[in-house]
Parts: sequence; C-alpha cells; structure tokens
Amino acid sequence: MKIFVLPAVLAAFVSPLSAGIGVGAKPLEGAEVILDGSREMLDSKWTYWQGPAFASSLPIKWKIVDDPVDKGTVLMSDDPVAAGGKYGSADIVTKKEYRDFRLHLEFLVSKQGGNSGVYLQNRFEIQILDGDHTKHGMAAVINEAASPYEVYKGTGKWNSYDIVFRAARFQGGKLTEKPMVSLFFNGIKVHSNQLINQVWGGANSGIDGGNDGGKGLTDVPGGLKLQCEGHDVRFRNGWIKELDLKSAATDFTD
Repeated sequence: MKIFVLPAVLAAFVSPLSAGIGVGAKPLEGAEVILDGSREMLDSKWTYWQGPAFASSLPIKWKIVDDPVDKGTVLMSDDPVAAGGKYGSADIVTKKEYRDFRLHLEFLVSKQGGNSGVYLQNRFEIQILDGDHTKHGMAAVINEAASPYEVYKGTGKWNSYDIVFRAARFQGGKLTEKPMVSLFFNGIKVHSNQLINQVWGGANSGIDGGNDGGKGLTDVPGGLKLQCEGHDVRFRNGWIKELDLKSAATDFTD
C-alpha cells in the first residue's frame, strides 16, 4: 500500500477544518443544492454548454447511476459524442450564473487516466485528471498552480473540492482585479488566494476562451460547468452559496 506524506509546501496550508468541508459535507446555511443524484435536479438546474465544439442535444445524455461506494445515486459524465476526448462537445453547465461563491463538490474517477474538470464561471478550470501531477493535473488551478497530487485518494474513491472563488473586477470596462480562488482538496487547503490570469484551452474551454487567447476577460457572470471527455467520472453532493467578497481575498470564513 502506498502511503502519501504531505510535503512541506502542502503541510503549510493545512488548517483547521471549516464548516462544510470534506467528503460528505452538508450544505451551509443559505447554500443551494445543485447535484443530489436525481434526474429531476439535473434537468431542472443544468443544461449543455453550447460552445463552438458542441455536438450533443437535449435532454442531457449524462447518466444517473448507482453510487459505486455508498448508497444512493450519482451523476456520471457519459455522453457518446465526447468519446475519444472531444472536450467541449458535451459539457454541462448550471442554468444559473454566478460571480463570487463558495462551492462544494464530490467526484469519483472510475478508471486510470479518467479526465474531467470543474469550471468556475464556465471559465477557469480546476482539473480532474488521474495520473497527472503537473500544472495540468489533479486539483491544479489549470496552468496556474501545480497539482497537490499527494492529497488525491485515487480511482474508485470519493474526493471532494471545497472552493471559494472571487470573480474578476472591472472599472469602466477595464480589468482592475484578477479572479482569485482558494481550494480545500479532501479537507486539506492546497491553494490559497491563487490569482488566475486567463482562460486556458481556447474557445472550446468556456466563456472568453476565444478572446485574445483567453486573456480578454469580460465582466459577465457564468455558470458552474462540468467537463465531459468520454471518461467515467462521477459526481455527487454539489452545493453552492453565493457570496459578495468586497476585498481581494478568498480565505474560508465558515
């Protein structure tokens, strides 16, 4: 059995658990549940992102399946049009759009190399990629902050992301403050007040991805997006609480 030991750079971020953090965390007061394992909630609160590579059609083809670990049902990122890694062809996004928020989401990668992603405001990806330890890997703020891979529980097990996100700020149509994120991964704080410089991956990635190589951010909100790349990645226990973060900080306060 392989035992992970947290390196000093991660250990420095470990802090007492805030409310509502980790696998099985219950929604905070005022939070909206967006994933409960039911088809009804999927259809009522989510839709496809119809970006430039979109190739599917409503109703959403992702499946509601039995939880492979615990009781109940969960959402499975399975749409045939995305087979072979055709990202952007069948991603789903919340119908509601957000600016600042606190997010909890749990995911399970079924097989080695499983790939998906959580897109904040349908722009900025927090990666889900089994086997990758780089800035493009598991729990990385994509191409901005490296993967804290040691915290990952591995395939076939539930993992959790707890995120506070602050949207970019604009004055007179010009960017004045970059977006920022903090992340607890499986109850351990791994990214703290990480600035995000752009949308990575091009136009298929999300809002503003095709603007000035991803650097042309605009002052519009966006939904929470989950990526479909033809892999069996499952999701459950998703909830989100809208915030209004006046100062440029994303430290957890609950």
